[in-house]
Amino acid sequence: MAERAAPNTARRYNLWIGGKDYTGVEQDSTKTVLTVLPTIIDAALEGRAVLLRAVRHLVGERGVRQILDIGAGQPLAPNVHEVAQQIDPACRVVYVDNDPIVAVHHRGTVRSRPEGRAEFQPGDLRKVADLLTGDEVTGVLDLRRPVAVLLASVLHLLEDDDEAYAAVRRLRDSLAPGSYLVIVHGTFDTVPDETQRAVRTLLADGNQGPYRPRSRDEIAKFLDGLELEPPGIVSSVEWRPDPANPPRTTVTDAMCYTAVAKLP
Repeated sequence: MAERAAPNTARRYNLWIGGKDYTGVEQDSTKTVLTVLPTIIDAALEGRAVLLRAVRHLVGERGVRQILDIGAGQPLAPNVHEVAQQIDPACRVVYVDNDPIVAVHHRGTVRSRPEGRAEFQPGDLRKVADLLTGDEVTGVLDLRRPVAVLLASVLHLLEDDDEAYAAVRRLRDSLAPGSYLVIVHGTFDTVPDETQRAVRTLLADGNQGPYRPRSRDEIAKFLDGLELEPPGIVSSVEWRPDPANPPRTTVTDAMCYTAVAKLP
């Protein structure tokens, strides 16, 4: 009998936040995860919501007009470019992902306003130089000028710490002063010990895909030397919450830190 493939972690996340591209393996995996973390879907929805709040903040309050979304995943309504272009139709966005199925969906469904641009670039955060010299990135974005780089629910898929920190350092070194990093990253800081043990046991069997939760201090290392936007590194439900759309879950169950930081 052929060995059953592990779920694609990014596609399973897409299932949690309302996307439509996933397999039976991802569905079965989700049922297993829910037995240990029954609030995981609400946590994922909060991770998506805080990303869009960060985009609104940077475009609306900080004047950002260029966005690079690395590890973008499947198109979702609303998409990052739609949120940005509601504020300024001339915003330019490049989505990046290493999944060829994601590429097909982006190219087939994403439509920019005529004043701006929204394109897709195949790429991998672990290969920053190739990513930043890709045709779509160089054709849509002017990296000599500030850009907001979104790293939402992607860094915790890099299990090797040295690899993750090196990738972000290379990325930071390639950006113009005044650029921003947006990080949305899973954590076990708020998770009770008993639940942590259950999740780590689930992950140890190798059938759930990669996941490397990091502590607040570990996440802060990605942003060392940058200027944190208030309120700093906080839970996804605490980062500039929208009174009109209150959080679906608590700090404990959100299991996620968010930070926005500016390159000096």
